[in-house]
Amino acid sequence: VQLQASGGGLVQAGGSLRLSCAASGFTLNNDAVAWFRQAPGKGREGLSCISSSDTTYYVNAVKGRFTVSRDKDKGTVYLHMNSLKPEDTAVYYCAADQGCFWGDFRPSQFDSWGRGTLVTVSS
Repeated sequence: VQLQASGGGLVQAGGSLRLSCAASGFTLNNDAVAWFRQAPGKGREGLSCISSSDTTYYVNAVKGRFTVSRDKDKGTVYLHMNSLKPEDTAVYYCAADQGCFWGDFRPSQFDSWGRGTLVTVSS
């Protein structure tokens, strides 16, 4: 499965962006999809996950600011990011698998990854 994350860009602190995750050739409706990010010089960090039944999970760093959602008509998963901070600057990735591991989702648990999209938040 080849995923593609898109929607990144340059935004000022306090601004918003919406990232999209789509699969090439088929829908993500039956998959759990997680969002991760990787800042320069740092490891890949889990942010949010939406299960196939649309249960959502968030890490504390983004809880209340980021929202993950799914459009089943388009077979696409979104990450809505509000109140962005300079420390949110990173390459953002989406990944798909069978579940969100009860909220304890880690990069090693996901088999299908997409190309990342760069989010830059200026101060």
